[in-house]
Amino acid sequence: MTAATEKSDITRSYLTLGKGVRPMSTLSDAEFAAFKTLIYEHSGITFSALNRSVLESRIRSRLRELALPSACAYYQQVLASSAELSALLDSVTTNLTRFFRNKAHFDSFSHYVIPELVKAKRSVGEHSITVWSAGCSTGEEPYTIAMLLKRYAPAAFSCQVIASDLSLKSLLVARQGYYPRARVSGVPDEYLRAYFRETQEGYQINADIRKMVRFDYHNLKHRSMHRNVDVLFCRNVLIYFDETAQKAVIERFWDAMSAHSFLFIGHSESLFGMNTKFSFLKTPWGCLCQKNDEGSAHECHAR
Repeated sequence: MTAATEKSDITRSYLTLGKGVRPMSTLSDAEFAAFKTLIYEHSGITFSALNRSVLESRIRSRLRELALPSACAYYQQVLASSAELSALLDSVTTNLTRFFRNKAHFDSFSHYVIPELVKAKRSVGEHSITVWSAGCSTGEEPYTIAMLLKRYAPAAFSCQVIASDLSLKSLLVARQGYYPRARVSGVPDEYLRAYFRETQEGYQINADIRKMVRFDYHNLKHRSMHRNVDVLFCRNVLIYFDETAQKAVIERFWDAMSAHSFLFIGHSESLFGMNTKFSFLKTPWGCLCQKNDEGSAHECHAR
């Protein structure tokens, strides 16, 4: 049986259940299988028995918001509406993030990666650095990257941060660049003074930092148009994919990155067993992965 046939059979069998009259407290096994397959097919995000309750909670919320009587009725609406499919994917996307999250990564970026890139770029007469924050959520990570580029890259260099996410709601917050006081608690005072403007309710990212960041909608299940990326941050995203989807994402990252570039993944994530071409790199500040087109396949782990 092909994946497409299996998907069709799950959908068909589910839609015959209860004709949309079953009120939802929890998802039946058939309902869970149908939503799980739908979400995976469109995003690569995997749900299992361990996080089934998360999916059930998100669907209950959508049922209340739309005043729908059952999970089956909601499933039919998702199939009929691309807007509601986007809303479902948005609701199951985890948006936990903060400024300067995982200091070791940003110390490695500031004190090792940026100097290495500057030296390599200057040797071939180039003066630009491109960073991609994949799975940027509400913007704290790409703005942190932009601030560090502003501080540590030479003024003569043109630096750009591409920030992408599957959640349209998160991207809206990110583009505004405004954060309540509690959301900037991890920002060092010197950065708050230099790169934020304090308001009555919170902090606004300064215009010069916001101009460095371009926010785009992107589904990591699909190939990116980005090329020659010098540094790629994709942290705490791969854990939501199964092994097959993880490998496909990593291969697409390789294609998007320049010949000599750097990859940061989450501290709980690993490329172990994928036989990727990325090599493991340990710096005095932390560990990351490195792309070198001249290298052979390696296994890379985050620390």
